[in-house]
Amino acid sequence: MTMEPVPLNDLRRQNAAFADELSAVLARVAASGWYVLGRELEAFERMFADYCGTAHCIGVANGTDALELALRAISAQPGDEVVTVANAGMYATVAIRAVGATPSFVDIVPATYLMDTDRLPAAISRATKAIIVTHLYGRMVDMRAVLEIAARAGVPVIEDVAQAHGARRDGAHAGTLGAIGCFSFYPTKNLGAIGDGGALVTRDAALDERLRRLRQYGWATKYVATIAGGRNSRLDELQAAVLAMKLPRLNQWNRRRREVAAAYSRGITHPGIQTAGPSGEDYVAHLYVVRSRSRDALRMHLHEHGVATDVHYPVPDYAQFLYLQPRAHAALEETERAAAEVLTLPCFPEMTADEVDRVIAACNVWKG
Repeated sequence: MTMEPVPLNDLRRQNAAFADELSAVLARVAASGWYVLGRELEAFERMFADYCGTAHCIGVANGTDALELALRAISAQPGDEVVTVANAGMYATVAIRAVGATPSFVDIVPATYLMDTDRLPAAISRATKAIIVTHLYGRMVDMRAVLEIAARAGVPVIEDVAQAHGARRDGAHAGTLGAIGCFSFYPTKNLGAIGDGGALVTRDAALDERLRRLRQYGWATKYVATIAGGRNSRLDELQAAVLAMKLPRLNQWNRRRREVAAAYSRGITHPGIQTAGPSGEDYVAHLYVVRSRSRDALRMHLHEHGVATDVHYPVPDYAQFLYLQPRAHAALEETERAAAEVLTLPCFPEMTADEVDRVIAACNVWKG
């Protein structure tokens, strides 16, 4: 008998678990006749701010908009530099370029794929306007180290939390330690909508007010724009209601993700596959990423054994086509190496124990 392939993710399973509740939410919003900037969004913003342990939450259209609006809120502009990493899929880089600023890339720590804070000071210059820290694959950066460096330089820190909903370190949630935290609610995220969505969180009332204006044309009141850089970027009522329904389940889902990740780390023993290191509540296993010097051969082997995989991410930001003529940044050794070696295995809350075992077995029988 042919077994069903192990998918990288399967949102149908999650939705099936609360299908009646989801249908009721959709029907309630549809019947309300109010679909933008209404009670559903206000309720979710309060819930998510409380969950994160911060004062303010501002719902926006997607995570990339969140990053761009965060930069506009601190008045980033052409001529400024923003320090970030180059191994996180271009999202921060797109936002930096959208405001006319220039990215300044820092290499990563090979064991975690996170910003190498020892290299951070060298990337900061007089032109540096901000630091964007990416909590990649669900693992938190050492924010204490970043904030100490940023404080000495006198620049704010923006947290990209698109892959780390619910991660905690030193008693604080990801997104609440810098000036602004930026979230994506893309459907496959740990907390995902049924379409695009995003949010920003902050403790600063002035930033909260500025961000609320920026997400709607820069308006102070309807049709009266008072700040430049505003746009139309709003988390709609339907997505807000779905997210509010899902939020109480997030910690449970994160625990299951950690269980899957821990099983992989214990069970995958192939000498040619490097697994993720030990972790605690600072890791919510958004993605479980291994690495191999023969990544493409491993990926083909797993495909042949019915295991879906992906590569997050194959091209460093500075090596993307738009940078090639001329090449704007020097290569970063660990970033380059990771791009050639990383491979994402299936890791989602609804995975069965049998599927986890099949992934482990397929990795261990690889002849590579």
